[in-house]
Amino acid sequence: MDQDNNRFSTRVIIFLILLFSPLFGQLYAFELDSGNSSSVNELSIENSTNSELATLDQDQNDQEQHGEEHGETDEHGSEEASSHKPPGWSVIPFVVLLLMIATGPLFYEHFWHKNYPKIAILLAAIVVLYYLFALNNEHGPVHAFFEYFQFIALLASLYIASGGIHIDIDKKSSPMANSILLICGAVIANLIGTTGASMLLIKPFMRLNKHRIKPYHIVFFIFIVSNVGGSLTPIGDPPLFLGFLKGVPFEWTITHNFFPWLFGIIFLTMVFYFFDRRNKDIIDEDEIPTDFTNKIKVSGSKNFAWLGLVIISVFIDPNVFDWVPAINYHGQRFSFIRELIMFAVCYFSYRFADKEAIKSNDFSFEPIREVAFIFIGIFGTMMPALELVSEFAKSPEGVKLISQNTLYWGTGALSGFLDNAPTYLNFLAASMASQGADINSISEVVEYATGSSYPHSQLYLKAISIAAVFFGAMTYIGNGPNFMVKSIAEQVGIKMPSFFGYMIRFSIPFLLPMIIITWLIFFLFAK
Repeated sequence: MDQDNNRFSTRVIIFLILLFSPLFGQLYAFELDSGNSSSVNELSIENSTNSELATLDQDQNDQEQHGEEHGETDEHGSEEASSHKPPGWSVIPFVVLLLMIATGPLFYEHFWHKNYPKIAILLAAIVVLYYLFALNNEHGPVHAFFEYFQFIALLASLYIASGGIHIDIDKKSSPMANSILLICGAVIANLIGTTGASMLLIKPFMRLNKHRIKPYHIVFFIFIVSNVGGSLTPIGDPPLFLGFLKGVPFEWTITHNFFPWLFGIIFLTMVFYFFDRRNKDIIDEDEIPTDFTNKIKVSGSKNFAWLGLVIISVFIDPNVFDWVPAINYHGQRFSFIRELIMFAVCYFSYRFADKEAIKSNDFSFEPIREVAFIFIGIFGTMMPALELVSEFAKSPEGVKLISQNTLYWGTGALSGFLDNAPTYLNFLAASMASQGADINSISEVVEYATGSSYPHSQLYLKAISIAAVFFGAMTYIGNGPNFMVKSIAEQVGIKMPSFFGYMIRFSIPFLLPMIIITWLIFFLFAK
């Protein structure tokens, strides 16, 4: 059965590539010399909605000019451009996927775990084919493909490289020891990303608590290490990295996000400490060692070099450095060298890893496989939802609603259910557009971040940044590491709460109050 599943997985991956293959016929050749690239101001990771809207505007201008030359009306150009817009019902596949992710493990577990790759691929294919052949819109699927390509390359390389590092903490589990480890993870997340920190520390965290492990241990790990912890640097969380690539200064996040980050970490750690002190249940009490060395042993440390290579490769971007080869598509330059480096790290870090460390970590490819397929479905089906939200945000009605409060709750609410990286870009683009700024202009993004030319812009950007990171922990699908940590925990037999159970038992009663208090302190009355 496993062999059949693996064979099917290979087939659907090939099918996905073939599904997008007609789009590549319009891609320009790889550029090794970017002499005229100064005219290209876009950055490497562009969300599908913004790029599509920009391209549609250009298409409409071209059509109007063509109409003038041939006696055609402006109305024809408008009708042609509007044909690219998805109708409201096109979000149904995305809603169906979310519902199945939420209910599958709870009500039809065997069917879901056997068939989730087929379901995710099928729903994504429906939306992609509708975009290609009904809307005649290639831009959305192209951008969704490259966003997914970049997303899975980063997650897979960090997951596999960290899987070869075994950390053994020979210390008695206690609420204080656990709290210190979570705080350390929150700091480390800003150095190697929330994904890297999660993959590096989740196994030691579970081993430390193996005699008293409960689902809340994993949930608060997701809250603190996999999400909120990565608020201080662009490396910390994908939305902040996209902002950095757009032009937000590297030091901006630690300067403006530090106090919300500190409050969030202290709040969540205190709640966790309260939970952990009340946990008196001991599993296999007779097996608990009586003597501890209180030492930390690390094996497979050479894989830290592979992690370092992944972090360095993150900055190899063709829109930051002109000499980096790129794939050109309608004025956009898409990275592929960075992703090839990351996939190479996947292979070599596993091929030359310390086998004892791999074995001690009970390393398995299943968690990254599950994330890969689930997020194929998410990236493929969420295109209409993101586009409709972006259109409203940029409309005259939406512009009137722009404030730090609406940006905080709007960005946050969608970041919990859509991938928080494109959500961040959509709301940043909308907030800039409301003041006449262009997200595709590096100089204007810098001015917007520094607050030198646009009123309240620093506050708006801060609201978007904090919301995208904090709300990413509201559900399993809000941020890539969440689902991966859940899958790892389930691999070792921890019964994790369902999609709705996670929200009802943990994120709403414990994470949401922290989010509300953060809003009250830092945003509600801020000027």
